[in-house]
Amino acid sequence: MKIAIVTGGAKGIGFGSTKRLLDDGATVVMFDLDEPGLATAQELLSSHGDRVSGMKVDISSDAQVKQAVESVGNKYGHIDYLVNCAGIQTYGTAVDTSEETWDKTFNVNVKSMYLTAKYSIPFMRKAKGGSIVNISSVQSLANQKGVVAYAASKGAINSLTRAIAIDHAAEQIRCNAILPASVDTPMLRASARAFSKERSEDEILAEWGKSHPIGRMASIHDIGELVGFLCSEKSSFITGSSYVIDGGLMTQVPVILPE
Repeated sequence: MKIAIVTGGAKGIGFGSTKRLLDDGATVVMFDLDEPGLATAQELLSSHGDRVSGMKVDISSDAQVKQAVESVGNKYGHIDYLVNCAGIQTYGTAVDTSEETWDKTFNVNVKSMYLTAKYSIPFMRKAKGGSIVNISSVQSLANQKGVVAYAASKGAINSLTRAIAIDHAAEQIRCNAILPASVDTPMLRASARAFSKERSEDEILAEWGKSHPIGRMASIHDIGELVGFLCSEKSSFITGSSYVIDGGLMTQVPVILPE
């Protein structure tokens, strides 16, 4: 039985990843701060029985991550997959981003991935290998305006992923990053509401979707499919890589030729 931890598992990409791993036969423990969200997620996934469970964890806290990961590892004897999906979106330039916002962004988006890896890897050693998947963003490669802390945190995730991969490759513990463009998640919908003003949330989301050459945003299940692949033996020779999954967004030049 493969044992997986998915952070931010109650909703969004974390929920899509949890469902994909459950469908593949894994046992999944979701870490999330949102207790009602965890209860809802477990109810939605109840057909998988006791193979899915949730734990309230502040993933930016060393003590809480250590306790939670060790409780999973000690219960099952090993950990096979760690999927780091939890994250926050913050806005601001270098001038107007507060130190508090900067620190919170890095604590949730980056420090958490270091902590979960720190405490999961010893249990992956017991399994004689494992797979870590970190959710980054295309904003680690190119940026919109006003996201200095968020973009910097996503770039740090890519570097962290490579460092973990090379440190543990000989132990058959792989680490890869996924770089999505816009994904229809509660976090993105919250951003749409913040910018909607006179337009509806759905109108904003449709506009963002059209900016992708494929004509739409990704679904959480699109990302979950790649998570499942990177956790599986089908990707056993892949580590230290960053996978762009963006509907063609990063391939286009924003200069429009005249008709």
